[in-house]
Amino acid sequence: MADQIKKVTLKNGRVRYRTVVDIGRDVEGKRKQLTITKDTRREVVEERARILHQRGAGTLVPPNKMTVDDLVDMWLKTATRDVEAATKRSYEDAMRYVQAHLGGKRLQQLTEDDVESLIDWMLTSARRRGGKPGTGVGLRTVRLTLGRLRAALTLAVRRQLVVRNVAEHVTIPRDAKDAAKARQKRYVPWTEEEVRAFLAHVATDRLYAVWLLSLIGMRPAEVCGLRWSDVDLQTGTVAIETTRTLVAGEVVEKAAKSDAGQRRLPLPSIVLAALKAFRKRQAAEQLAAGEGWWASGRVACDELGREVKTDWLRRRAYKAMETAEVRKVRLYDARHACLSWMANNGVPDVVVSAWAGHADLGFTKRVYVHSDPQALKAGSEKLGELLG
Repeated sequence: MADQIKKVTLKNGRVRYRTVVDIGRDVEGKRKQLTITKDTRREVVEERARILHQRGAGTLVPPNKMTVDDLVDMWLKTATRDVEAATKRSYEDAMRYVQAHLGGKRLQQLTEDDVESLIDWMLTSARRRGGKPGTGVGLRTVRLTLGRLRAALTLAVRRQLVVRNVAEHVTIPRDAKDAAKARQKRYVPWTEEEVRAFLAHVATDRLYAVWLLSLIGMRPAEVCGLRWSDVDLQTGTVAIETTRTLVAGEVVEKAAKSDAGQRRLPLPSIVLAALKAFRKRQAAEQLAAGEGWWASGRVACDELGREVKTDWLRRRAYKAMETAEVRKVRLYDARHACLSWMANNGVPDVVVSAWAGHADLGFTKRVYVHSDPQALKAGSEKLGELLG
């Protein structure tokens, strides 16, 4: 041990002690070494013993110059290797806040205080777009960013770049959660009366069949992705296999994200009749357009047969709601209305979940099924029977 520790005299006359320890090999097989310099021989001996013990246990974290920016780039490369475009974009968006606030900081110097500072900054002044610049971003964005940062630091721990995950126990302040809950807009699906009023108004609308597809629980992206080849007008069924949606302004066409999402639904007779009529109308539109017809093969298309995007569908739905003088709701709320009506009218939960294209029955009940006044009144009547 004595000859492994060297006595070093600095230019100012100060005496220190130094040793070099092998700490393994890099990815190219080259030997890596760590230099230990302390004020006393005893400190060097103790530090050397600690490092050798950690090396033997596989828990050694050598010093490195990696920054938080470097970690984010490494994590994104790993985390987005096999995900959909929308998921990849959400990861990148979440980590931009981390890079903006902490990117230049050395990773091994990152502390819980730094992570809490990130959270406070996001809640108060991180917004750059989608609202007033310099104000706080939404609680959901903060949660997503904190979750992604935790995942990145978990990777850093696994690859022995840091000793521990300093974001693991950082939480969002309670007052921020309470304030966000108070501001949260509650989306209320249409009632049965509102559905009937809307349908009565759009009965002669060119897109009547398309609105019916939304009202039987299809997602807007599923409606836009539906092709006539997916519709069997003989058996009265529709195969939902493809979605067409917008990700950061770009159209993304993909298969349903799960096996449950890919489903074949039997069509109610009113929907089947509307689709048959719409098919004939499109044939007439094609004849009138001649060479100007765009053979997209989509059910939801414009008067020239061109495929449409979800924002196109949304704008026309809002216009139809306005002229029908019914409450303006998202197209997703039409889906909620459908699933709630099914659940509140005796359709088994497992059927409602399968109809929605969900693998998780609990998710369907928790997010999509709402008790309406009629259902609550029925519950009251049942209680009356019980109580006599």
